[in-house]
Amino acid sequence: MEVPNPNWSVYSTYVEAIVQAGEHLGAPVDALLIKVGIDKHLFKDPEHRFPVAKVLRFYQLLAEHTNNPDIGLYTGRIAHINGLNLQLYMSTVCSTFREYLNLMPSVLRFSGDIGEVVIQGEPEFIRLEWQPLWKATGTQRLLTDEMLTVSAAIVNSLCILPIPVRRAHFTYAQPQDLTLLNTTFGENLHFNQPVSCLYFSRESLNYPLTRLAGDLAATMARPVEHLFQEGETRDVFLQQLRQTILKLLPEGEISIDRVAEELNLSRRTLQRRLSDRDTQFLQVLQSVRASLALRYLADERLGITEIAFLLGYGDQGSFSSAFKSWHGMSPREYRQGQ
Repeated sequence: MEVPNPNWSVYSTYVEAIVQAGEHLGAPVDALLIKVGIDKHLFKDPEHRFPVAKVLRFYQLLAEHTNNPDIGLYTGRIAHINGLNLQLYMSTVCSTFREYLNLMPSVLRFSGDIGEVVIQGEPEFIRLEWQPLWKATGTQRLLTDEMLTVSAAIVNSLCILPIPVRRAHFTYAQPQDLTLLNTTFGENLHFNQPVSCLYFSRESLNYPLTRLAGDLAATMARPVEHLFQEGETRDVFLQQLRQTILKLLPEGEISIDRVAEELNLSRRTLQRRLSDRDTQFLQVLQSVRASLALRYLADERLGITEIAFLLGYGDQGSFSSAFKSWHGMSPREYRQGQ
């Protein structure tokens, strides 16, 4: 059988969700971690990465020891809960399901070298398709169930109106017991399919996201408000520019052209307005990132990976390098010193 690339790895937070599922199901987690060569003490470092081959072997051993083929469904629910704080922050940036999908967090950026959930459009549906990086896992249950469970849970918890799964396809053969699969994805399940994916009604794209209320909303929005309340940010144009950068950051490395388009300006006009204020686009971009980084790190609910995503970095390492250039220490060291 094809083996995974030896350079592929996943973050410790991803492994911890699997561990929690195994503990819940009564597996000898510590013994199995030792057997595959994973040091659980390294879980304390959110930036540590473990080889994919070891993690998937551990996952498989858990399934065998628990004799529970639904373990991926459990892991997916845990992973969804672990990511709720990021969803809350996203609700301060996005207003509709469509906007959220445009900024939807990448599995590769959050979990590591596992695969990707890709959005496909159809006349009546939108389809969230699971594309594993290691093709050999495509017809196996563990990763498929986990990633589709996370996707279904996120989608159905975002909006005021429910967004249920209309149809679910799985590449693996139909299991004997469909109880938990039905509970998670509904009754319209299809097995032995070419691709594992979930279908949602296309009309849900325009559903409004649930707005946070009261103190929680104020807490989550505080890093955003900070960008528009001090010094030169009282300049209306700079307020709009920073708000636009904040909104676009989760897309990844954004360009001046992308920001100009969002502001309905030409690149030249944007550059001229910045020049009139004795600044440049990259200076404003880095200023936004540096300010937000400190605010996000002050919130212990957000992991380093989630902060890297919110700031538009491709991975924790890139964010850590940038943060160190700003503040002379890593994000983890800064957080430990607070």
